[in-house]
Amino acid sequence: MFDIVERFEKRIANFYNAPYAIATDCCTHAIELSLRYTKVRAATCPVHTYISIPFTLKKLGINWYFENTQWSDYYYLGNTNIIDAAVYWKEDGYIPDTLMCLSFQYKKHLNLSKGGMILVNTHEDYIALKKMSYDGRIPNLPWMEQNIDTIGYHYYMTPETAQLGLDRLDAAIVKIPNQWTYSDYPYLSDMDIFKDE
Repeated sequence: MFDIVERFEKRIANFYNAPYAIATDCCTHAIELSLRYTKVRAATCPVHTYISIPFTLKKLGINWYFENTQWSDYYYLGNTNIIDAAVYWKEDGYIPDTLMCLSFQYKKHLNLSKGGMILVNTHEDYIALKKMSYDGRIPNLPWMEQNIDTIGYHYYMTPETAQLGLDRLDAAIVKIPNQWTYSDYPYLSDMDIFKDE
């Protein structure tokens, strides 16, 4: 069944012109896996973004602070090669040598209600992040037959979500995407939860 997920990963990688793609259950978890994989200790976060991004930085114990970045379509988590590209839909849009995280949440261009992906440069990154997303295991092989050597986080995309992605992909490719910017998000520092940040 996970052949469907691999087919969807390859179609998205081809669209963005990325060497590899790892499907996840959501973009926030794609970013979390990327932060864990690259062992980020310090980063900046735009003050205008989705609320789960600073929560993830706090959750992981990363030393971070807000930055007033006027971004359009995507942004880097400062001091990293991780890109939050949740709202970015562009053919051949992959930026080499980055971990570019996508979203397929219901407001996004390719609406699957849930789901995300990480675009990466190398096969090594692909294998490591794939295992991290999938309970430390390699798909399509029973886990009890594997010698698990990676901590996994149960953040994988289901075959049903991947099939929906394949079903809707052609229509998304021909549809003109909206352009998103920092101004589409609130100023997070004004929220009580971030008053001390």
